[in-house]
Amino acid sequence: MARVAFASMTGTVIEFYDFFVYGTAAALVFNKVFFPELGAAQGTLLALATFGVAFVARPFGSIVFGHYGDRIGRKRTLVTTLLMMGLSTVAIGILPSTGTIGVLAPILLVALRIVQGLAVGGEWAGATLLAAENAPKAKRGKYALYPQLGPSVAFALSSATFLVTALTMSNEAFLGWGWRLPFIGSILLVGLGLFVRLKIEETESFRAAKNSGSIAKLPVLDVITRQPREILLASFMTTTVFGFFYIGVTYLTTYGTSVLKHPRTTVLALGILGGLAFAATTIVGAIWSDRAGRKKLVLWGNLASIVVGVIAFPVLDIGTAWAFGLGLCLVLGVVGFAYGPVGAMLPELFSAQYRYTGAGLSYNLAGVLGGAITPLVAGLLVDAFGSIALGFYLAFLALISTLCTLGLGDTRNVEMATVEPPAATGDLHGAPR
Repeated sequence: MARVAFASMTGTVIEFYDFFVYGTAAALVFNKVFFPELGAAQGTLLALATFGVAFVARPFGSIVFGHYGDRIGRKRTLVTTLLMMGLSTVAIGILPSTGTIGVLAPILLVALRIVQGLAVGGEWAGATLLAAENAPKAKRGKYALYPQLGPSVAFALSSATFLVTALTMSNEAFLGWGWRLPFIGSILLVGLGLFVRLKIEETESFRAAKNSGSIAKLPVLDVITRQPREILLASFMTTTVFGFFYIGVTYLTTYGTSVLKHPRTTVLALGILGGLAFAATTIVGAIWSDRAGRKKLVLWGNLASIVVGVIAFPVLDIGTAWAFGLGLCLVLGVVGFAYGPVGAMLPELFSAQYRYTGAGLSYNLAGVLGGAITPLVAGLLVDAFGSIALGFYLAFLALISTLCTLGLGDTRNVEMATVEPPAATGDLHGAPR
């Protein structure tokens, strides 16, 4: 289990590091490098839109890689997603600017961003299944925690990497070539992740499905026709996590530097603190869910997010660096209580023969609803109605997620190795026993 936990966490750290490096660069430099003719405000908006493109690709990635993950296995699929993510990230790091190759530069940027989205769409479900399907039932939340730590560790690592480059070179050098180093340097992390993943074995649940001859021919069709309710409710249940998290890791970087006028180094340093706050609450939520239940922890997290959505921007707008750090920790920290248990809960909702597809599709649909749309509307809401409007928008997302959480049962006692369709053996609104 230690080896499995390390493999699942290492992979998600690498994949989300690559993902967040892009988000940080989009907030800080891409408006100048790839969209210089549009001005600061419009260039930043378009740069953040390219960040959102990957979220649109993620559900398709969950379908494509979910198909192969449910048919040929978790391990082989995860090796493929890791290579796709790593190579596309390095390619962004060596991509010429618009000033060098013209309009082809932003076109290639979007294409590589789509590849990143497809890879991440297949990564999360496979990594969580790797941990959850191998874990003892009583400790499933604890072991499914490890891939859930990937985003928080990756955000802190991404912020630290950009902070080092910002502190060791001039602004001109950073805009000219320094921003490329975190992208190119990710190849070292990919090598480590590939080494670890090639050492692990396939999960017991997949082997049981394969040995029983119950491998689904079209997993996406099976899960949509047999468990549509779980897909819908699980997606909206998780939307708040994405909304708050991507406001924290992308929009607040721009808000802190452009609106509140904090130095870029200050915002990046406090980003490390925010990532650690998210990691801490993720750990608490995941481990506690083994005792109190997944549903209860997710519900508490979503309810707390309603409150934080309302108070976060009044705290941020105090204007001091410490107020920015506190507001960032509130935004990122509150969702960890819900995000921690999700690593076990989403796989537990779906039957083994299409679990990769079902968990991944639910997770990545939430990514579109919360992670792609929220950063795009953030600037528009703040410009039109002030920052408090964005806070109430986040609170509204949390209210929807709370209501959808109430519609699901608790899943901590399900048997992960079952391969029968839920109609035959299900309870908890269709979840397999």
